Amino acid sequence: MSVLDFLRPAPYKEELVNEEEIKKNYRYWRIRIFYSMYIGYVFYYFSRKSFTFAMPALMQDLGLDKSELGILGSILSITYGISKFLSGILADRSNPRYFMAVGLILTGVFNVLFGATSSIVFFAIFWGLNGCFQGWGWPPCARLLTHWYSQNERGTWWGFWNTSHSVGGALIPLIAAFCAQYWGWRYAMYIPGCMCILLGFFIINRLRDTPQSLGLPPIEKFRNDYPSAHHAQERELSVKEILVEYVLRNKFIWVLAVSYFFVYVIRTGINDWSVLFLVETKGYSLLTAGACVCWFEVGGIFGSLAAGWASDKIFKGRRGPINVLFSLGVIFAVLALWLTPGGMPVLDSALMFCVGFLIFGPQMLIGMAAAELSHKKAAGTATGFVGWIAYLGAASAGYPLGKMAQDWGWYGFFVTLAICGCISVIMLVPLWKVKSNPKYKDLDVCSAASADKEAAST
Repeated sequence: MSVLDFLRPAPYKEELVNEEEIKKNYRYWRIRIFYSMYIGYVFYYFSRKSFTFAMPALMQDLGLDKSELGILGSILSITYGISKFLSGILADRSNPRYFMAVGLILTGVFNVLFGATSSIVFFAIFWGLNGCFQGWGWPPCARLLTHWYSQNERGTWWGFWNTSHSVGGALIPLIAAFCAQYWGWRYAMYIPGCMCILLGFFIINRLRDTPQSLGLPPIEKFRNDYPSAHHAQERELSVKEILVEYVLRNKFIWVLAVSYFFVYVIRTGINDWSVLFLVETKGYSLLTAGACVCWFEVGGIFGSLAAGWASDKIFKGRRGPINVLFSLGVIFAVLALWLTPGGMPVLDSALMFCVGFLIFGPQMLIGMAAAELSHKKAAGTATGFVGWIAYLGAASAGYPLGKMAQDWGWYGFFVTLAICGCISVIMLVPLWKVKSNPKYKDLDVCSAASADKEAAST
């Protein structure tokens, strides 16, 4: 027996027949699944962004420069991006209850080890390993969101879930900056790490796998919401089928992935470097700069909610229009943040709110579109693949942007972000009217028809 057997998907139980019992159980488990993965992902952010907000104190203590710190940021983004893709494949055939929890526990362990060393080599090793297990957070959430919430409601649920990014991102600068300022940067790594280890066990207790593993019907059957025929006839797909047919040969996935790259350059560039920008350029203290950056995440909360609701209610499940409009707006918000004078933390906080509001729309909906334009059983792989490409963009916001800020100043930094915004808009415009993948719908209708003929003949 493999030591990884506990990660296998939970087996299906015999389906319940009592409608009232099904409704009661669905109502209970949808809420429990949601708050469990929400809290879990909040704490993934604690162990992912702790270093970002300990960075100024670490620079002062150890004498590291921007390019060296940028290398660490790039290492995390590269390992996280690769892990997000590979763990996406694994998560589609795993039990998210254990998959998400184990990843969270290990990220906490590597945060603690990072704080215990002073060597740039060990920083790189521990931060790279942290990135490897950070990739275990998102794919199980994508699996749960596609199995427990149907398409005509998913934008709203996914939007609420996506605020976990912002809640975690808003809390960690306050926690890490406070620890770094009063106890030293090492405690900015220790405390979030220990919190993540404890929360991993909470996730094991709370989460479960698919509705069928609890004796419930598929969500499409429960809500009578079948976007295409393949959702009506569920079956497990092979790894090759998931990866090749529904991801690598899917033109929509590639368009989304490339646009995601540039969205993440902006998101990560603002998230990772804005504290240093505000301290160096606008003369703020570390705590004041951290407080300004919190509004980036608060804006992300409202942006995620607004984007999910608008894509469901205004655009009837189409994610493309919101992606285009929000990506266009973020170009102007980023330039405004750069061009406004210093000494006005309220204005800078408002601009950080605007940038967060606008960037978290496409950050959420591009991933959701990838899940919806692929197959339900390939949601983790599809979102993991576009996430991998996105984190290549995030890696570009590490050393390359750090080097640019060091050699060309903040002018080169912000002009690069504006150019990335323009490219993302150009890439997303062709998907304005796309809601589902017609290629897979046609294939699945044929498959379902063949299956019906076979059943009739027997």
